[in-house]
Amino acid sequence: MYRTHTNGELRIENVNNEVTLCGWVQKSRDLGAMTFVDLRDRYGITQLVFGEDQSELAKSLGREDVIQVSGNVIERESKNTTIPTGEIEITVNKLTILNKSKVPPFTIEDETDGGEELRMQYRYLDLRRNPLQNNLKLRHQLSIEIRKYLDSINFFEIETPYLIKSTPEGARDFVVPSRMNPNQFYALPQSPQTFKQLLMVSGFDRYYQIVRCFRDEDLRADRQPEFTQIDCEMAFVEQEDVFNTFEGMMTYLFKKVKGIDLTEFPRMDYATAIEKYGSDKPDIRFGMTFNYINEETQNKGFNVFDQSEVVIAIVAKDCSTYTRKELDKLTDFVRRPQVGAKGMVYVKCNEDGTFKSSVDKFYSQEDLKIWANKCGAEAGDLILVLSGDKAATQNQMNVLRLHLGDELGLRNPNEYAPLWVYDFPLLEWDEETKRYHAMHHPFTSPKPEDMKLLDTDPGNVRANAYDMVLNGVEIGGGSIRIHDREVQSTMFDHLGFTKEEAQAQFGFLMNAFEYGAPPHGGIALGFDRLCALFGGQETIRDFIAFPKNNGGRDVMIDSPSPISSEQLDELNIDLKVKEEL
Repeated sequence: MYRTHTNGELRIENVNNEVTLCGWVQKSRDLGAMTFVDLRDRYGITQLVFGEDQSELAKSLGREDVIQVSGNVIERESKNTTIPTGEIEITVNKLTILNKSKVPPFTIEDETDGGEELRMQYRYLDLRRNPLQNNLKLRHQLSIEIRKYLDSINFFEIETPYLIKSTPEGARDFVVPSRMNPNQFYALPQSPQTFKQLLMVSGFDRYYQIVRCFRDEDLRADRQPEFTQIDCEMAFVEQEDVFNTFEGMMTYLFKKVKGIDLTEFPRMDYATAIEKYGSDKPDIRFGMTFNYINEETQNKGFNVFDQSEVVIAIVAKDCSTYTRKELDKLTDFVRRPQVGAKGMVYVKCNEDGTFKSSVDKFYSQEDLKIWANKCGAEAGDLILVLSGDKAATQNQMNVLRLHLGDELGLRNPNEYAPLWVYDFPLLEWDEETKRYHAMHHPFTSPKPEDMKLLDTDPGNVRANAYDMVLNGVEIGGGSIRIHDREVQSTMFDHLGFTKEEAQAQFGFLMNAFEYGAPPHGGIALGFDRLCALFGGQETIRDFIAFPKNNGGRDVMIDSPSPISSEQLDELNIDLKVKEEL
């Protein structure tokens, strides 16, 4: 065998054992008569000691050389308490170089000198570093525990196809040409949505899959063209059943993987989330909720407020000591194009009971006191005010609130505040296409009490839909589905499908509904995002073994890339396309 032990395994009780180890050279230290080498694998580091008889060969070792050593475990004189193997070392009797390494393009240590693009190019080297190995270990642990939990409550893991039919709803599809069916294309699934609904019709009342999905859309730190989701569906359930099941799963995961007890999963309807936080995924680890002060601020001669649809204020506790420079910096922040506010008004609630604002010439001390009372502000607090069109101002204030939460240390990454947001709008109007689109997807059921509004006031119909939110991040979304052909047909009508289009795109699903489809619903949780949250990081990239960059490219294997003329011929790709390629 190549090795008897790993490099994180040996302890003081192994002293005098004969062992064989393998791994990569982390670093070496030449002390003349003796050479010390740190040998690394994914389990840890063990220190090797080479005497004079091995010194020449040991001194020839370079970083990342792959070696095998045999020797005796001895107790270290100078112990290293920072690593588990720090009480022992190996006196080497035999060294075999299994493979020499070129000098790596960056240092393979916890803190590396490699830039992101360089590390992406040499991802296989970056993955040797402890932070990434720990991230993938966490991902593995989560996947194992998810499967354990869902298996314990009678879910079946069932695979669904990767080569499916392109549909017009949602993000852009990745399409795959079919050699055997000229000028026809598969699509890679954005989710297994219709298949998991068909499994409910088939009688598999509890399905899940940790599944790869694909969306051809612009990338962000928390978005990749291919991603993984925990896809789940249940038959004979209502919204509360889904909530209870996946609250249980999240509680189990936090306890099992992080040793944390999640005690509450509060619920908040969409309208309240937007009204109080300006977001459908509010971070409830801290307060600073919105106060609408139109009545208290308008018709006082300040045109900015008088001409606004809403005037919204938040209170930053104990921040009345902010300097003019700090307030100007906040104003510059909200004026950035990414935020879009035209300006910001502030009111300092001084400790002596007086007020100092940026609009003192329009408002008296009594006026400002009324503002403070409406907002619940106390002496020592700072009131910040934005105004304008309602939707835009709510969004701007949400960005400011989160920014202040970061600045004031209120968004503790080691504190976890889950939340269910429900009763989303079923439809949203698209000005470009001049028609309604499904806010989630076209298979989401309307709230039963809102069905009557579908024909008269479709914009106010609420969906039987919900999101699981954690620390201001949406980690999953789902809904109770339509399971009746006529209701599904009506939904397609409102989404602008002709009967023929609906039948061509989704006839297989509507036909299945005619054969005893049970009530059903489910959820899909973003697995990559969940891993990043458990790891206390914002970006999902370091929790994926081989991610794409912001341009959707794999710079390590240089993909996407051209294909040969012969392949294009086999796929019946048009000559004009071939010439362009």
